[in-house]
Amino acid sequence: MRKKKILFFVEAMGGGVFTYITNLANGLSKEFDVYVAYATRTQTPKDYKKYFNNDVHLIKVKNFDRKISFKDIKAFFEMKKICKVVKPDIIHLHSSKAGILGRWAFNGKKIPLFYTPHGYSFLMTNISKLKGKFYRILEKVSACRLCTTISCSYGENLETKKLTKKALYVDNGINIEKIDKLLENKKTTVSKKPIIFTIGRISVQKNPILFNKIAEQFNNFDFVWIGDGQLRDKLSSTNIKITGWKNEKQVLEMIRKYDIFLLTSKWEGLPMSLLEAMYMKKTCIVSNVIGNNNVIKDGVNGYTCNGLNDFCNKISDTLISNTECIRDRAYKDVINHYNSIVMVNQYRAIYEEALR
Repeated sequence: MRKKKILFFVEAMGGGVFTYITNLANGLSKEFDVYVAYATRTQTPKDYKKYFNNDVHLIKVKNFDRKISFKDIKAFFEMKKICKVVKPDIIHLHSSKAGILGRWAFNGKKIPLFYTPHGYSFLMTNISKLKGKFYRILEKVSACRLCTTISCSYGENLETKKLTKKALYVDNGINIEKIDKLLENKKTTVSKKPIIFTIGRISVQKNPILFNKIAEQFNNFDFVWIGDGQLRDKLSSTNIKITGWKNEKQVLEMIRKYDIFLLTSKWEGLPMSLLEAMYMKKTCIVSNVIGNNNVIKDGVNGYTCNGLNDFCNKISDTLISNTECIRDRAYKDVINHYNSIVMVNQYRAIYEEALR
């Protein structure tokens, strides 16, 4: 019997979504014939093709674009053309743009159709109320189509249920076996003073202004932002180092040297960088938003914060306290739940059920 074909459409293949899609595609490629139709972002690794197994088929979508434009019409028909060539048994749409276009390009009757938002656009806080309402209406209308939304966190699933009853969720997971292999035989060098770090695109979502204010309050300590972005000028505090984009191995080697993971996001889906920091036993101090607070339980496996003062107080407490128990709990949470083996098994079960 031939393998069943799964076709992923991924408009935003960068950052955490890139890690997610490589883990999922590679994890499913033994049982399924996996196709990934994608567009790259500035943070997509230059050698991104090497991250996929050889048996995963990659198809570049020429007209995928982050902004709403006339290119979306071309992308709509390009998606239909790709589907006609691949002839998939399952279609899974990733990110808002692919989710909107794909739910109207395909009817979900002949081919089971799934959608994962990876953070709803209408939850963004850097857009006007009018635009937020527009995005919500788009999602609400599109949710009427025959498609099941699989959220990547419990909090995102609660938002999905406001739009449709066809809602499931599978928590994101990281490939801990791959992390161990990349860091094999690498020695950890401990800094004299704790180093506070974050990972991601320097964008409104990640709130570099708040990150900068926190760094100014702790000018005797070094802060590191692993990544880059248009808002790098907002990180003006002299104790902040911006590394630029690094490959996966370089990022992991940096994390080993650092101590406190700081995530000041205004909104999230379920950040892979947070799961990686938890697995590597870093003290995680994060903003109290959907995605973050579904994983981090304040004072149990990390700390959640509301505003500048809360962040500063919890960082101060962490600097003088023994957080070994909290770090161990975070590590065990990833081992037992937030890893790619658990994630892939759950998706496999959903797909197999749909095919039946």
